[in-house]
Amino acid sequence: MKRIATILLCLAFAAFNSYAGMQADGDGRRASARTKKQLVKENEELRRQVNDLLEELESFRTAEADTTDVLLEEMEIREGVFDGAMDPEDYSPEATDSLLSIWYIHRQVRESDEGEFYSPDSVKLASNVPDSVIIGRLEKINSFITLPYNETVRNNIILYSEKMPSKMGNIMALATYYMPIFEETFNKYDMPEELKYLAIVESALNPTAVSRANAKGMWQFMYSTAKNYGLKIDSYVDERFDPFKSADAAARYLQDAYRIFGDWSLAISSYNCGSGNVNKAIKRSGGKRDFWSIYQYLPRETRGYVPAMVGAMYAMTYYKECGIEPAPVHMPPRVDTFHVNRNVHFRQISDVIGIPISELRNLNPQYFNDIIPGNSGDYILRLPFNFSSSFTEFQDSIYRYKAEEVISKIDVNKNGVWSGGGSSAAGGEFRIYTVKKGDSLGKIASMYNVTVAQLKSWNNIKGTTIRIGQKLKIRIRGGSAAKVSSKSSGPSAAGGEFRTYTVKEGDSLVKIASMYNVTVAQLKSWNSIEGTTIRVGQKLKIRKK
Repeated sequence: MKRIATILLCLAFAAFNSYAGMQADGDGRRASARTKKQLVKENEELRRQVNDLLEELESFRTAEADTTDVLLEEMEIREGVFDGAMDPEDYSPEATDSLLSIWYIHRQVRESDEGEFYSPDSVKLASNVPDSVIIGRLEKINSFITLPYNETVRNNIILYSEKMPSKMGNIMALATYYMPIFEETFNKYDMPEELKYLAIVESALNPTAVSRANAKGMWQFMYSTAKNYGLKIDSYVDERFDPFKSADAAARYLQDAYRIFGDWSLAISSYNCGSGNVNKAIKRSGGKRDFWSIYQYLPRETRGYVPAMVGAMYAMTYYKECGIEPAPVHMPPRVDTFHVNRNVHFRQISDVIGIPISELRNLNPQYFNDIIPGNSGDYILRLPFNFSSSFTEFQDSIYRYKAEEVISKIDVNKNGVWSGGGSSAAGGEFRIYTVKKGDSLGKIASMYNVTVAQLKSWNNIKGTTIRIGQKLKIRIRGGSAAKVSSKSSGPSAAGGEFRTYTVKEGDSLVKIASMYNVTVAQLKSWNSIEGTTIRVGQKLKIRKK
């Protein structure tokens, strides 16, 4: 549209210039060929054409302004903003906590306090790496999004690449699993792959991250924005924790923001502080539409957001040169997806096919209480590929296994809502946690892989205030179902006699368990097997029923 308007304006000027040229033409032959009456007539015609062109140009400008206003209004509704976005000076400590800046790194990756005491937006960080080297490396990164270099960017590069090597090592380990998901998502929408680094700034690639403002998941969506971008949230499922679906929602949000602002840095800023605040910053800058021109008019947290993304991208690209060692990778290299249409508990899957519950939780963090409420609709279950054939073969056994014990006590209605009457209905047992200095509900929830809402429910907390020394109940995941299972799986508890089975070619724990109508968990317990590997000729004890 801007291009068309520019062409029209050029044509208008061309018409004026043509007329002026004819008036100033000293060529006697051309002048004598025209009478005064003809010249007046041509003059009027040219003026009419120019006026028509100017009117056309104004209509394009009006249409463009109207379109931007409509898009902004739609965007703010999808963000859950109905009364206009806050001004930068209106931000309270509670509000700024929901604007997810670089500091979520030291709150989500808790192995150390690296990076906690550095403030890249106010202190100049020192490095032995010359600016010329950093600039040269940035220039070699094949980025569709412009990578600027100034003191703010330099500080963030030093923070990510030098001041927290352990955290970045952990992030790099997680990235081997999560980054391909994000790359595929952004490629699907024909968007720059570099946007994947925002997840590092948002949550340090923690899929169950929860802020004190209750923004959740790897992409840190607030409730209303998540719902408006199609993520399902109820008593059993929160798709903000689903790495695949939350990444898709983040891509669509950023795509909408880019349609409005026409600049990826501004779209990224919008992801942090909302489209309304970016639009206000543009107006305060006199209509400028690039990040560094509106920098001083943005909320303080947002000013460091784009530089933080550049810092994360630099550290991930040049980790070897920066001495960062990726931590051991615990995520599976390949995952298969299954559609589940019946209620099933992680304990059922774990006991029958032998996959650890912790691995089920890692790959399916969107489900609360270890239950997939399949009776209420179609849900996704992700499993490492080496368990896929076992799940396919023994699905019926999985759904039947201890269904009365781990499923029937919990009422999952047709809408997927848990109406079992509190934590006791889930068969949960509790541990007691004593609140320490510096604790918050978000921090404690992250430590125990639960949600703030669950903490508040279990402890009858209305607001977000907790005090040092306060005792909090935290339900042990797996609950009494896990306890009952462990009591019944050992030979001493059962008090029965055992037969001996010799492992044959083609055998697996799942196959043997099915042959004798026992569970993989029982086989492993009776024979002190840690993993899932067995060898031909190995002798296994199997309790007689």
